[in-house]
Amino acid sequence: MPINASPHFERAQMEYEQAQTTEQKIRCLKKMMALSPKHKGAENLNAQLKRRLAKLKYTKEKEIKSGKSTFKGIKKEEMQAVLVGKTNSGKSSLLGLLTNAEPKISENKFSTKEPVVGMMSYSTTSIQLIEIPAIDSESYDKGIVYTADTILILITSLEELKEIEEKIKTQGKKIIVFNKIDLLTKQEKRKLEATLKSKYKKYDFVLISTKTRENIEELKNKIFQSFDKLRIYTKEPGKETDKNHPMILNPGSTVQDVAEKILKGFSSKIKQTKIWGPSSKFPGQIVGLKHQLKDLDIVEFRTR
Repeated sequence: MPINASPHFERAQMEYEQAQTTEQKIRCLKKMMALSPKHKGAENLNAQLKRRLAKLKYTKEKEIKSGKSTFKGIKKEEMQAVLVGKTNSGKSSLLGLLTNAEPKISENKFSTKEPVVGMMSYSTTSIQLIEIPAIDSESYDKGIVYTADTILILITSLEELKEIEEKIKTQGKKIIVFNKIDLLTKQEKRKLEATLKSKYKKYDFVLISTKTRENIEELKNKIFQSFDKLRIYTKEPGKETDKNHPMILNPGSTVQDVAEKILKGFSSKIKQTKIWGPSSKFPGQIVGLKHQLKDLDIVEFRTR
C-alpha cells in the first residue's frame, strides 16, 4: 500500500534534512510525526520516525551531560526575537516563562555564556526566542541582534535602557520589557509608564514581573504583533482545516506563494484553489494563483 504523504509532510521532511542541531532535528521530527499518514500502509514509516526520535533524545541527553553545545549555529526561523539585557536582569527566567527552553537560572553574574534558543507558542504560531549573553559581558554576541526581526530590551531601570541603546544600532523592531515591577508601588508604576510614554515614544513597552508572572500574556501578544505576518491555514479536500500549523507569510503574499512554500514547483500541479476567510467574497470562493491573501485565510488546493 502506498504511503501517500501530503505535501506538508514532505516539506517537514525537507526541514528535518536541513536541520543543523539536535534540538532542531527533534522539533522537525515531531512535526513530521504529526503530519505523517495514519493508515496501515504507513505503519513502517511511523515506527521508523519513533525510533529516530528516541535516538535523538538520547543524543541530546548525552550532549547536556557532557556540557557540549547542542547547536553549531542558530538557524533563523520565520519569526525570531532576541532577548537583550544586562546581567541579572531576568533574561533566563523570562525565556523559561515564554518558551519550551530550560535555561540555567542563577543569581551569579554573567552565568549565560552562549545563546539559548527556545520556541514560544502563541496564536497557533511558533516564534523563535533567543537569550544572548549579557550585553555587559565578554560573551555578548551582537551578530544575532543585527539579524533578529524583533529585539526585546529587558531592563530593571531606565538607566539600563540608556546604556543598552548606545550598543544597539539596528533597524529592527524593539520592545522595552521592564522587569521586576513586583518591587514597585502602584504610584511608581504609574510614574514609570508616564515616563516611557513621553520620553520613549518610538518604542512599544510592557511592564512585567517574572516572579509573579504579571503581564506575561500581554508581552506574548506584543511579541507576536511585532512581526506583521500573515497566518495562512491549508486544508485538503474533504478534510478539516489544520489549525495547528499555519504557514507564516509576508503581507501581500498570494495563493501561488502558499503553494510554492508547501513544495517548490507545486503551483504548476494545481487545478483549482478555494479559499475561506477575510480575503474571500464568500466561503469556498474559487480563485487564481495571483489572489492576494489576508491573515487567517484558509486555502484548499485540488491538483491535476
